[in-house]
Amino acid sequence: MTTSLTLATAPVVRRWRPRPGAIVGALMLGAVLLLTAIVPLLPGFDPMGQDLRAALLPPFADPAHPLGTDALGRDLLSRLALASAVTLGMTVLIVIMNAVLGSLIGILAGYYGGRLEALITLVSNVTLAMPVVLLLIAICAVLRPSAGLTILVLGCTWWVGYARVTRNIAAALRRQDFVVSPLTQGADSVWVLTRHIVPNVWPHTLIIAATDVATIVLITSSLEYLGLGVQPPVPSWGSMIFDGQRHLAGDPWLALLPGLMMLLAVGGVQFLSQQFTAETRGGLLRKGGMR
Repeated sequence: MTTSLTLATAPVVRRWRPRPGAIVGALMLGAVLLLTAIVPLLPGFDPMGQDLRAALLPPFADPAHPLGTDALGRDLLSRLALASAVTLGMTVLIVIMNAVLGSLIGILAGYYGGRLEALITLVSNVTLAMPVVLLLIAICAVLRPSAGLTILVLGCTWWVGYARVTRNIAAALRRQDFVVSPLTQGADSVWVLTRHIVPNVWPHTLIIAATDVATIVLITSSLEYLGLGVQPPVPSWGSMIFDGQRHLAGDPWLALLPGLMMLLAVGGVQFLSQQFTAETRGGLLRKGGMR
């Protein structure tokens, strides 16, 4: 008897009760997403336009620039909105790549075992031992730094956690009667994987992905701060903090505003991921976990 996708998730939806932390997290993340979605629709949206005569305007000093301007006279509200879209977009792509790649590798290793499992374990250990920042610096020494390069490197080096969890689950499931029985009756491995293994693996993958989002935001922002991610003039949280630190003495808002956006996004995701993790695990336990 198997725990299907519907059975595993339905109790979570029906019995979901928001905790205070989840409400706070939704408000924090919602503020960032609202800014990202609405500001580009405003008439004065121009993240690239420069006006040196209006440089370093403080917040709320000019109606045309509600959050002020940077050293080149560029509108900070517009740049924060674009930076949020860039950083969060990169984060989502990286998390999806890692979740899909890691889960696929882990399922294959756990289900087939043998030499394939030994090979994948070796590759996982080597990948885990590589410092991501140093690897990206080495690659950027040969290739030009870009957002695409950052997505590719992080998307191919952060999957080990997914692979280890899904490998253990698939290895435990391959010996269960509901997996062995269809094989003895002529079912192929693809049918067994898609009908019995994946539905029991994907909730655990979502738990890891939910907690990984905040980590990837911090990593991508750190790389952008070092100049290894999105390149000027396209803004990102990390690059805006780097540019703003030069004016901390007189104009601290240049670094504080993108830092505040990062705080809201990371904090909101962390609060929501805790709620999601608790509810998902509770749903699995109520249905007896993997059967």
